Amino acid sequence: MTVMAQASINRWQNYYTPATVAEALGILARHDGEARVVGGGTDLLVETRRGMHKPVTAMVDVTHIDGLGEISLEGDYIVIGCGVTHSQIIRNESITEHGTCLAESCGVIGGPQVRNVGTLAGNVAHALPAGDGTIGLLALGGEIEVTDADGARWMPLQESFRGPGKSFVDRYRQVLTRLRFRPTGPGEGSAHHRVMRPQGLCLPIISMGVRVALDAANVISEARISMGPVGPVPHLAEPAMEVLVGGPATGSQFAKATEVALQTVKLRTSKYRATREYREQMVRTFLPVILERAVARARRGLS
Repeated sequence: MTVMAQASINRWQNYYTPATVAEALGILARHDGEARVVGGGTDLLVETRRGMHKPVTAMVDVTHIDGLGEISLEGDYIVIGCGVTHSQIIRNESITEHGTCLAESCGVIGGPQVRNVGTLAGNVAHALPAGDGTIGLLALGGEIEVTDADGARWMPLQESFRGPGKSFVDRYRQVLTRLRFRPTGPGEGSAHHRVMRPQGLCLPIISMGVRVALDAANVISEARISMGPVGPVPHLAEPAMEVLVGGPATGSQFAKATEVALQTVKLRTSKYRATREYREQMVRTFLPVILERAVARARRGLS
């Protein structure tokens, strides 16, 4: 069967723009597994037309839901609605200052047109191992809110991944309504870096995000390192994080944590990205640089 034939089969009949979460869930329930949620659609619509997803009769666009196109501060968290685009995140002062690695990661997604339409929630729900926005949010200790007929509940972002392109969120019956993270404060900093091919497809060779907290003695009290693609799901380098915590914020400590990270990831050769050896060298080169950048930002908060 040709791609064109597959695209014809996968062409939905209805495209809904509900104004409330309840309305969106009602539409999904009425279609009983034959409708699915769409955000910006920058990946989903293309893949659906190519026959890469099961046929559905309807798309439910959640980017017009009242209140979910905003970034807000709620209690101890910065909260991002499911309709918020990458461009909104990049321009938001609270995120650029207190969630820097997320702004940096969203800033390298696609081009301006993609960033103006694509959403962070869509990036997360897509659950690809190399999702840049996902890597940034994972480094910050992000959480997601999933809403269905039984109500809304928050869960850690890292628990939502089930495999390449597979998420805990059932996009045929549930809505990923909001995302949140604890903003960095005094003595905390974050950073993100992506190594990518200079031409052709904008595929990341490696994408890494970090968050650190320092005490007055320059000792690392908290650390998070996220990476992708280094396996079937976005990766939290917990053994490397354990090496950092309790140690000094120095280049030698960063190098030690980097070697531990390389021992626990599953880098492989990809004709679309790079060889395993090259990708390993990129981690060894840039992870210490990213850690130093995050530490420098944390130190500014202590001064």
